[in-house]
Amino acid sequence: MTSPMQWTPIHGEPYRPVPYRPERMPVAESLVRAAELRERMDRRRTVRRFSADPVPEQAVRDAIACAATAPSGAHQQPWTFVLVKDPAVRRRIRAAAEEEERISYEGRLGEEWLAALRPLGTDEVKPHLTDAPALIVVFQQRYWLGPDGERRKHYYVDESVGIAVGMLLSALHLSGLAALVHTPSPMRFLSEVLGRPVNEKAFAVIPVGYPAADCEVPDLVRKNLDQVLVEV
Repeated sequence: MTSPMQWTPIHGEPYRPVPYRPERMPVAESLVRAAELRERMDRRRTVRRFSADPVPEQAVRDAIACAATAPSGAHQQPWTFVLVKDPAVRRRIRAAAEEEERISYEGRLGEEWLAALRPLGTDEVKPHLTDAPALIVVFQQRYWLGPDGERRKHYYVDESVGIAVGMLLSALHLSGLAALVHTPSPMRFLSEVLGRPVNEKAFAVIPVGYPAADCEVPDLVRKNLDQVLVEV
């Protein structure tokens, strides 16, 4: 068995195309798979009440590996996923996040934003950060930082990391796990708690686990396809 190739920066290298000949899926099978995927993804919900039951760590790692296949600007893959399992570290993250959220809910967000959040039942208390058995903290790399301190700008960082997070949520859901995208603002404390380098900026905190036995979610309705799709 050959070991996988090790990624190295490709900045400035010439274009080297390789053949790509995936097997074409029969139309009937494609339609069945698409319909099944649509139905399964429609059952995905954001969860804020987690069970403390452990999750299969390899399933989480595989979901992160799926997220890391996302397209990115100039194939620079400007992301880092920090898997936080240590309860003490999760408690530190929760304490810092709740302090920032308290300031936000007491006025920093503004009434318009608070009014938009009110139907979702959120507040400054964030038990999901310690109840869930794992957190995935996603960082975006604003630039590449070499071992000798050399820097190279990354492009389309927000777009690239956003796509990767979407793929991560899908992979977790399809693996039978629940998740939440939590974005405390500001998030500088995450770099400090997790000791991340200067080229990384926190993008999101994603608790991962199973819904609690008494889990409840907002009674929401998604837009219909004809409300989000325009065909020309």
